[in-house]
Amino acid sequence: MVRTTNEDERQRNQAPTMNTDDSLSTRSKRQRDGFEHTGAFGQRTGESDLIFFEGIVPKIDGEVLNTHSIEEQTATCFDRLESVLETRNVTLDDVMKVDVHLTDPDASEAVDTVYDSRFDGVEQPPRTVVGVCSLPGGADVQLDVVAADE
Repeated sequence: MVRTTNEDERQRNQAPTMNTDDSLSTRSKRQRDGFEHTGAFGQRTGESDLIFFEGIVPKIDGEVLNTHSIEEQTATCFDRLESVLETRNVTLDDVMKVDVHLTDPDASEAVDTVYDSRFDGVEQPPRTVVGVCSLPGGADVQLDVVAADE
């Protein structure tokens, strides 16, 4: 028996078409800007006023302070953050979002104390606290930060 399909059935079986704007690039902004934007700290890309800082761990002179208290580790992360913000001529007041990665979620109260003290007198940016299994160098805390250079 030969089966014939009508026009309606044929159209239903065709893959949907997608309209795209030909002026858009097929590559992402990061791909267009090249591979030099990878590493421990993110970089501002293109003409954006956003600056991304990734993987800020409690490290001094190349040594991760993994045996120090969570308060000391968090304070060291903020010291490093303030240092890199300064190199970009921005401050904690320009921070728009903070992601805090913790190996022990029960330590969030201690981290909150340091966080509150660092943003004293400055509007606190929104933050997300995420529990993780491990961090580079055996650290107990890591910060990922978005700031705006306005």
